[in-house]
Amino acid sequence: MNTAVFNTPFVYRDAAHSLRATDARTSTALKQINQELVDKGNMRIIGSFFQGTRELTSKEKVLSPKDMAGKKYRGVPVKLWSSMLTGMGAVATPVEVSELATALATGLVVGQENPLPNIYNLKLYEVQKYVMMTNHMQSVLSVFINEKVWQSISPGDRKIIEDTLAEVGAKTLDWDRDTAAKYRADLEAKGMVFVEEKDGLDIAAFQKAVLTQVNKDFPEWTGYIEQIRAVK
Repeated sequence: MNTAVFNTPFVYRDAAHSLRATDARTSTALKQINQELVDKGNMRIIGSFFQGTRELTSKEKVLSPKDMAGKKYRGVPVKLWSSMLTGMGAVATPVEVSELATALATGLVVGQENPLPNIYNLKLYEVQKYVMMTNHMQSVLSVFINEKVWQSISPGDRKIIEDTLAEVGAKTLDWDRDTAAKYRADLEAKGMVFVEEKDGLDIAAFQKAVLTQVNKDFPEWTGYIEQIRAVK
């Protein structure tokens, strides 16, 4: 299944764009993938909620892929994450989350990536100095439904369900914004330094390098990625 394309790093401009691009009512990419889901799995996606944004952390300040070249960064042991870190210039190194703090403290890896709540709750502020606000992944939680059940619902009621899911999805953007602000303040209070574009963080360079790597490793996604990025 190609649903993982919606996890592609740097494919969304911001959190709101991630929900527009995964709106089953209007997204060309999702309409195509939904047809695939129906044909192969007898299910479809009818809505999406925003789960948060993943950021990069390191012992050293990172401004571009050049700063990560040849260095070991922990990533989720999944092909897409490996492609992302390789595109960033790093050596993707799998580490269990339970061992992450130790791996960072001992230098097995020099950095990692996670949402701000995870960075705080794993106490990575004890072994990492910098948080690069790369916003490299906008995480979206899809709502699936059995196709037979969906078709048994009247068109009018299906519209109510879709509209309600879209309304709740919009609220998840507000919830995430408040949560991210809280955890950023907490991490700064623990001594972490946040690095943004105004500080020289070259997000465009990261985006270009990572999407080039993803297109190389997942050529079957190229059309979907273009459709997702084209959503206004």
